[in-house]
Amino acid sequence: MICALLVFQTPDLPAPLSTMSPWLDWLITSRTEVYARLSAQEHRRFIKTHTPLDGVPLDRQATYIVVARHPLDMAVSLYHQSDNLDHERIRSLTGQPKSNRPPSPRQPLDEWLLSWIDREVDPREELDSLPGVMWHLSDAWTRQRGPNVVLVHYDDLSADLENEMRRLAALLGITVPEQTWPQLVEAATFEHMRARADRLAPDPSGVFKNREAFFRLGMSGSGRKLLSNEELGHYRARTAKLAPPDLLAWLHREDLTTATHP
Repeated sequence: MICALLVFQTPDLPAPLSTMSPWLDWLITSRTEVYARLSAQEHRRFIKTHTPLDGVPLDRQATYIVVARHPLDMAVSLYHQSDNLDHERIRSLTGQPKSNRPPSPRQPLDEWLLSWIDREVDPREELDSLPGVMWHLSDAWTRQRGPNVVLVHYDDLSADLENEMRRLAALLGITVPEQTWPQLVEAATFEHMRARADRLAPDPSGVFKNREAFFRLGMSGSGRKLLSNEELGHYRARTAKLAPPDLLAWLHREDLTTATHP
């Protein structure tokens, strides 16, 4: 959304966000259709992907913006988002046979979060796992010294949206008139986007049960509140084995004095 606002410099986007910024690795839409749509665009392109940087072509003409969030908050969001997905529709759209099994009852969130922390999986196979998240962000962290890889923290966007948008505009070489900034910043806020979920939620194929529910709370800290001090200590010990300390300090916001801002 921020890229769209910077490119068009108006909150009144000419088409739904997911149409202008197609999700490149979304299996429901054929690559032929996505490539054709991108080829027809005459504005500066901004493309969404969930693939880590080591899985996409790196081109000097492109800028890669990697958005990070505290992994525990990301996991909580993932848990709730799964409830909002129409899994049968996803199966149908991806050509999978209909399931005849009743859905299994889900673990309570606090129990699920602890199991998510401890899961031992191949990060390349399960990108939403803790090893997958740390694989992705560790790789991006080492690449940020280059001229076209930018890391953005969700908490910075929440705390000082305008400053982060101005930083991105400068990195992208986009000039925005001063009188235009207030309306662009307002349009990028969580509240404004939730109010326009019909055009801004990334749901071109109708797989959400409720588009507005995609924008659930937009707050940080919910993951940490679910864990005891002992459990948080276990989480920190686990992540210390998966990522470098300077990245963890920046990511967790527990010791910013030792973190190198991207």
